Amino acid sequence: MTGNRLLTVHPAGRHALLVELPDAERTGAFHAELLRRRAAGTLPVEEIVPGARTVLLDGVPRPAELARRIADWGIPARTADDGAAVEIPVRYDGPDLARVADLWQVGVDEVGARHSAATYRVAFCGFAPGFGYLTGLPAELHVPRHDTPRTRVPAGAVALAGPYSAVYPRATPGGWQLIGTMSDPARLWDLTRDEPALLTPGTRVRFVAEGGGTA
Repeated sequence: MTGNRLLTVHPAGRHALLVELPDAERTGAFHAELLRRRAAGTLPVEEIVPGARTVLLDGVPRPAELARRIADWGIPARTADDGAAVEIPVRYDGPDLARVADLWQVGVDEVGARHSAATYRVAFCGFAPGFGYLTGLPAELHVPRHDTPRTRVPAGAVALAGPYSAVYPRATPGGWQLIGTMSDPARLWDLTRDEPALLTPGTRVRFVAEGGGTA
């Protein structure tokens, strides 16, 4: 195990490393740095898998050597506007809209405006194919999950939980606060594309309010 103030590197099998970071912001910056180095040909790794506060590097030819190098890296801050933003049209008509408005201490008609004012970024993917965990929600707008999850959340539901925002790509159980609806959730996961997931780690996202909602 090696480490510095910002990251700790653990072996994870014969040809993999698990890097732990202190928070989502530094994890995102570190993930972006890994992608830059791999694209430049200076990072010999086959797969890079980010999580909430970890990044897994798999297919590493000499993991012990890379672990020593990574431990000495500086992690440059990620610029706020790098990469084109994917736009998600949303109607702010979710069943938890009033509860979120109460938690935010605003009128119901202000929830959509506040949610769509931020620019988000996919921190990592999981839970279901095409489900991206989006960071960028201001701290004062973080909300808790439901104590008892719903047995079925419809595809296209725009949701909040803790520091994250997301869109459900398919109908599943879920405990997030539902504030809106994406009209065409099939875009989120499409096996006919070279990259099936619309929202991949590092992608910038903006929500655009459609007519008929409360934004």
